[in-house]
Amino acid sequence: MKNQKLGEYSKRLITDIPLDDSHKSYEYYRNTLPNFKDQAVYVYSFKENRMVYAAGWEDVLGYKDDEITMMTIVSITTPKFLKFSSELNDKAMMFLNKIDKDLEKYSFTLELEKFHKKGHVVPLFSRVAVHKACNGKIEEIIGISHVIKTLKLGDIMQYAAYGPKVKDFEAALNKELFQHYAISRKEKEALYLAAKGYAFKEIADELNVSQSAIEKRIIPMYKRFNVKSLPHLVSFAYENNIL
Repeated sequence: MKNQKLGEYSKRLITDIPLDDSHKSYEYYRNTLPNFKDQAVYVYSFKENRMVYAAGWEDVLGYKDDEITMMTIVSITTPKFLKFSSELNDKAMMFLNKIDKDLEKYSFTLELEKFHKKGHVVPLFSRVAVHKACNGKIEEIIGISHVIKTLKLGDIMQYAAYGPKVKDFEAALNKELFQHYAISRKEKEALYLAAKGYAFKEIADELNVSQSAIEKRIIPMYKRFNVKSLPHLVSFAYENNIL
C-alpha cells in the first residue's frame, strides 16, 4: 500500500466498460434484482471485465444506467471521502483475493458522498458484496447505494465488515487506516453503550466479549480523535454525527 497510490490495486482489476443491455446477464438481473426508490445498484463482472448490470442511477445521481462504469462510480466520490473509500476498496480486494471459500458471504458497508451529475452532493449508504464466486475466485461483485436524506455525514468515515472471518477482514481494513478519521461498526457499537453510561465491563457483558476487547475498541479512539477522556470522546461523537 505504501508503494502505490490509493485505489491503484482495485483500479487495476476493473475497466471503464459500461453495461450492454442486450447481454443475457443484463436481462437476467433486470428480471431478478428488485428496484427500490432512492436506491442504485450495479453488478460488475471480473470474468467479463465490464459492468453487466446497473439500475436506479438516474434517479439517485443523474447518470443514465448505461453511463455507469466502475471508474465512474469511483471518480464521482467527493474529495473528502475519496482517499478513504479508495483505501477501503484496495484493502477489501487484497483480503478477498486471499480467501478461497465462502466468498459470497463477505461484504462491507460505508457512508460516503457522491457528486450528482448536476454537481450537488448526495449522501449515500453503500454496501459492496461478493455476488458470485467460483473455484475460490471472485466472478462478480454487487454494489447497492441508498440515498438517506436524513444522513448527516461529518468528517468521520464510518464503515463495517461482514463475513465468516470477520475479525480478520476487519483487521485487514483497519490496518494503517487511521491516517483518516474513521470508525468501525464494532467501535461505534461499544461507544454507543458507553454513551448510555455503561462501564467497560457492562459493555463487554452486553456484547459478549472480554473487557480487554472493549478497551481495545474504545481507548485507541482517544488518540485517533485527539480527546482526553471518555466524556470528551462521547461529546466528540455526537458533534460529528457518529452517535
